[in-house]
Amino acid sequence: MTLSNLRWGELAAVIGAALLAIGVFLPWYGTGNENSLITDSCKGASQSCSAWDVEPVLRFVLLLAAIAPFVLAWIILRGHSLSWPRGELTAVIGITTVTIILVRGFVFRPGEPSGQISLEIGYFLSLLGAVLILLGAVVRTTEIGGRPKKPPGVI
Repeated sequence: MTLSNLRWGELAAVIGAALLAIGVFLPWYGTGNENSLITDSCKGASQSCSAWDVEPVLRFVLLLAAIAPFVLAWIILRGHSLSWPRGELTAVIGITTVTIILVRGFVFRPGEPSGQISLEIGYFLSLLGAVLILLGAVVRTTEIGGRPKKPPGVI
């Protein structure tokens, strides 16, 4: 078990996982005026709410997604054999996490009135972390030694 087995893709994914986990606890949403309401504990002018405060289920989904790159790094360090290319499952988790964060921030943003709810640093840090997870996993899956190529016309 040597750290030389880890490449820059896995390290980027692990850093992204740490950013994602930290971002869950930093402010995601901010209120604009005294009529703004996100939750009962986050209302009024100039309030900030983290994903941990606002998202009862999504907070756990994001923290579980942050575990995947560490599992990938552990598999690579230990040299475990898998029935699928290394990094493929982490890439799926990464793209799902990026999609969920983008949809939650731009399509279904919590709070009322929607024009008075802004995105804050924790949101963007979590999004950056999810993108790094995806990037690192994609780099790992495209490396030599992944899925063997088949000739054309073979399923």
